[in-house]
Amino acid sequence: MLLSVNNKNDNNNKMNNIGVIGGNGYTICSGSLGTIRIWDIETTKQFNGFKGHVSYVNSVKYGSNGLANTILSGSNDKSVRLWDIRSGKQIQVFNGHTHWVYAVEYSPFVIKNGIGNSNVICSGSIDNTIRFWDIRSNKNELYMIKGDDGEDYGIICLTFTKLKKKENTKNATYDLNLCYGSNYGPIRIWG
Repeated sequence: MLLSVNNKNDNNNKMNNIGVIGGNGYTICSGSLGTIRIWDIETTKQFNGFKGHVSYVNSVKYGSNGLANTILSGSNDKSVRLWDIRSGKQIQVFNGHTHWVYAVEYSPFVIKNGIGNSNVICSGSIDNTIRFWDIRSNKNELYMIKGDDGEDYGIICLTFTKLKKKENTKNATYDLNLCYGSNYGPIRIWG
């Protein structure tokens, strides 16, 4: 869930950060100019900060399950970054987008390879692409979806959702789909 976070240090008391409720349920993660911060909801004090992006952070997302101690972020610096909450350090940088990254998401897909299982993340950008990355290696992207050049003009949000299958399908009652919203308005579903 994305929400605006009121930055108490701003003298004008403006709503100027983007945040996600997650983690242990008592924190908010926010992104601003080059910085990601974790705030304690009860005390409203910052409890951790991450620096590495060199421009505005447009999207932050807490990890879940096996990645519960991570944060994923996307920025105007065209990068996607994965952070370790416990150490406060950057784990990985994913480069490949040619324009601002507006959306990041942990994918439900897992890759089985020779060194074990690896999780997948994805990112959406104004460059009109959604890119999938293996978190164990930032050398190559796994897959890219190109948005419609005439109608989308950039990917600004994305999420995975389960949609009910038609009655005549075998064994499974739900399909996992990637939904994305574009800069010019269309919402698309990839199944």
